[in-house]
Amino acid sequence: MHVAIDLPEEIARQLTAAWGDMPRKTLEAVAVEGYRTGALTRGQIGSLLGLSFWETEAFLKERQGYLPYGQSDLDQDRADLDRALSR
Repeated sequence: MHVAIDLPEEIARQLTAAWGDMPRKTLEAVAVEGYRTGALTRGQIGSLLGLSFWETEAFLKERQGYLPYGQSDLDQDRADLDRALSR
């Protein structure tokens, strides 16, 4: 799919000056937001951006692309760990 966005020329110039490769940076922004919202998996991000497993991990970390992880997730992980260690 090809997606086009219209930007005022001044903003496009500023972003290009700051970011360089606008199409790539736009794709990366979509990828990070897709991951944050759960619409895309880590594997899909790597495939979309042509990154290895570890490059994808670094990419997401650099851009604070974290999945939601709340108290209930922590509680579940602790319970699972306690069960695994008590065997």
